[in-house]
Amino acid sequence: MDLENCLDVSNKHGLHVRASTRLAQLAQQFDCAVSIARDGDPNEVDAKSILGILTLGVEKGQKLRLRTSGDDAQEAMDALVQLIQDKFGEE
Repeated sequence: MDLENCLDVSNKHGLHVRASTRLAQLAQQFDCAVSIARDGDPNEVDAKSILGILTLGVEKGQKLRLRTSGDDAQEAMDALVQLIQDKFGEE
């Protein structure tokens, strides 16, 4: 199963180190492939890689494209969307 979702990054500091770490650690809990990119940018990175996420430079107010592919893609998408919508537990 392949899923894609675009989300607003609304936490105060965007995808800084702490938020990127939480995102990568959550993505690592799933067997499926998880990739992210800035919306409109074709260059995706592995969401299980903290450094990959940091290279995107996503700031507050930007859109993030999230893609999951594999057996537990729906569960991964649901969990990651929740994390992003909850502002990575920071606010």
